[in-house]
Amino acid sequence: MLGALSCLYLGDRYGRRKVIFYGAIIMICGATLQATAFHLVHFIVGRILTGYGNGFITATVPTWQAECSKAHQRGKLVMIEGALITGGICLSYWVDFGMYFAQQSSASWRFPIAFQIIFALIISLTVLSLPESPRWLIKQGRVSEAREVFKAFQNSNNMDSFLVQKEIADVQKSLALTGTSGLQDLFKMGRGRNFHRLVLGAVNQCFQQISGINLISFYAATIYQNYLGLSPMMSRIVAACNGTEYFLASWIAVYTIESFGRRKLMLLGSAGMGVSMVGLAVATWAADPISGKGSSGAAIVAAFFMFVFNSFFAVGWLGMTWLYPAGKRLLLLYTLAASSAGGNPS
Repeated sequence: MLGALSCLYLGDRYGRRKVIFYGAIIMICGATLQATAFHLVHFIVGRILTGYGNGFITATVPTWQAECSKAHQRGKLVMIEGALITGGICLSYWVDFGMYFAQQSSASWRFPIAFQIIFALIISLTVLSLPESPRWLIKQGRVSEAREVFKAFQNSNNMDSFLVQKEIADVQKSLALTGTSGLQDLFKMGRGRNFHRLVLGAVNQCFQQISGINLISFYAATIYQNYLGLSPMMSRIVAACNGTEYFLASWIAVYTIESFGRRKLMLLGSAGMGVSMVGLAVATWAADPISGKGSSGAAIVAAFFMFVFNSFFAVGWLGMTWLYPAGKRLLLLYTLAASSAGGNPS
């Protein structure tokens, strides 16, 4: 949360690419401390650092992406971002399954923690070679650089093409409206209903987290083993398969977001998750592996509902909590609102 809120200031001071770069470096340091920890305090410090750096990336990437993409592409791009998140979750399940065979060694937990360094390293080595946000460049008075970026986006060799000039004029016009805007404007209603828009962004992300997705994502193997009666190895295999199906289901939203719209997919996801949770609760009760008197068929049904829950979440709530608020906030408060929504206590 603190990392995301820091972007309220750092995002405009250093630019999108540098904030993402710094976030990746901080994550590398934090993950290194965790993976090499031999004391609890050592581990906690590393955990805090990793979370702080991840906040930089979480709050900045959606803003940077929105400022570098066209409106008709934004929905699909955000959904792809969500699909890649589930790709990481899927990979983590299979890595953890592999480490199950090394559970007598500290490598069983050190390696999975250290593994994230690879991806943070890729970000740190490549992000500075990507285009900076043209909006940020224009705000800093670097119009010629912004023109180069727009030219690349338009795939045009003409620096003075109509589309490039129009893009620059539109950004300059919007920036002229932001001259007197600040953090305090987020908490005002007025004609723009800024506070209402901010609350929508934060509450959507809070609701995403309290939906129960992290319970299933983090403890799937434990649920399969302790509450559905699967063996330790089988529970990890099923959990990894669940993560794989989660990744595949997340691509549905990529191809449906512009056809069905934001609210319909969110409502579909909510309804599906609600039904899945009811089915999961009933089936888990019927499975009753603790007493040994439950039904093995009920355990299979419970596992099925966990797969279904992930599927509906992937379609309706995975990336939508970033995309839907973006359409609800004023352009002049875009960066501030993105950081505040990303910094919600969830």
